[in-house]
Amino acid sequence: MDDVRRMDARRIAGISVGVGVHAFFVVTVYYLYGFLEGCPPRPGGANLIWDALLGLQFAVVHSLLLWHGVRDRLERFIPGAFYGLFFCFATCATLLLAISQWEVGTWAVWQLEGAARTAMQATFIATWGLLLYSLSLNGFGYQTGFTPWWHWVRRRPLPRREFKPRGAYLLLRHPVYLSFMGLLWFTPDMTIDRAVLTGLWTIYIFVGSHLKDLRLIYYVGERYRQYQTRVPGYPGFFFGPLGRRKIPVAAPLVLEFTTASPEAERPKRIESPATSSVG
Repeated sequence: MDDVRRMDARRIAGISVGVGVHAFFVVTVYYLYGFLEGCPPRPGGANLIWDALLGLQFAVVHSLLLWHGVRDRLERFIPGAFYGLFFCFATCATLLLAISQWEVGTWAVWQLEGAARTAMQATFIATWGLLLYSLSLNGFGYQTGFTPWWHWVRRRPLPRREFKPRGAYLLLRHPVYLSFMGLLWFTPDMTIDRAVLTGLWTIYIFVGSHLKDLRLIYYVGERYRQYQTRVPGYPGFFFGPLGRRKIPVAAPLVLEFTTASPEAERPKRIESPATSSVG
């Protein structure tokens, strides 16, 4: 009887965590929209170093929690069905920290008026549409941890997540990151603090795109390498880590005697990214 009660309590707690994290996510998106939309310069000035640190703390935490080495360690303590929720919560918390503590500068690199301002605002809204479209291609449920959690709630196994590029992913490897970059740049008020944020997060987007490629090579393997040979990371990228990649020519096979056991020579098992966040 006690075991049944403990089990029921764990399920109630697990369901409550999922509902709470998604409510937190909705609140974060609400404030993120206004933050990315930008605002005119304000009197009082901004500490740009402080703003830069706020921007960096989001980037560092976001990348660390996606890295498979960190994830593998954390999943010793966090069940796999809840790791996506944990990642979503950490991402939202770092974003809200930046938003709530941000200091706006007293002057702007550009400040649009009239038709140009309206056009920029329309482009900003349209870019949100592109972001939602890009996220939908990978499954919204994997972005917030909903899908693994919902299968846990329904007591059903999580199906294997297949790697099937479609839509915008047939043209570029990182449409989500490109859409987010648009949200950074398409503002009618590029205040000095916003310029610092845009510069930092633009660099982070390119670094993060490369890290994502490495992460997907780890999870998907040869199929992702082949995908990289066909599709560039971004339009106009013809070489480098984010261009189309070339499959290295296989080294000639060299036979040699070894004293290592056959088990030691087995390749590392590659896991499916069934529960990994795309990020």
